[in-house]
Formats: sequence, structure tokens, C-alpha cells
Amino acid sequence: MRLLILTLSLITLAGCTVTRQAHVSEVDAATGIVRLVYDQAFLQHARTDRYVSRGIADRACQQEGYTHAIPFGQPVGNCSLFAGSLCL
Repeated sequence: MRLLILTLSLITLAGCTVTRQAHVSEVDAATGIVRLVYDQAFLQHARTDRYVSRGIADRACQQEGYTHAIPFGQPVGNCSLFAGSLCL
């Protein structure tokens, strides 16, 4: 019985983390900034593959005439719908 509860708990918790692939949302050729975004549903902890995201940013930069992308800054979180203090 304990094994069943443990297994179900792990499956439930594993379902909260999902892998998302980032996509290009904005490219500014004048400043050389490429912004990548991904969507995250309510009560999900999304993560991205940094290697894949870097490749996507590199391709976007190369289309604008730059050689490669260099990541900078911290990830920015935006919320489009609030319910009290929760971001939906």
C-alpha cells in the first residue's frame, strides 16, 4: 500500500514539471536583441533546454547578420491573468 501511494505521489509531482521549447517573439536588428518566450500553464513549472534555446537564438541572430547569440540578463516572468495574488 505504501509503495502504491509513493508511486502515485511521484507520478503526480512529476506531472507538474514540463519541458517547453522556446520560440522567437521579438528581434531587434538595430540593437541585436532576440527575445525568446515560452508559455506556462497554471500550476506548471516549465523548463527549457538551454542548448536548444541557444541554437534558436543563434539562428535568429544569423538571419539578422550577426554571427551568434550571447545570453544575458535574468529570465523575465510576465503574467497575463491575475486572480487575487495568484498568476493564472
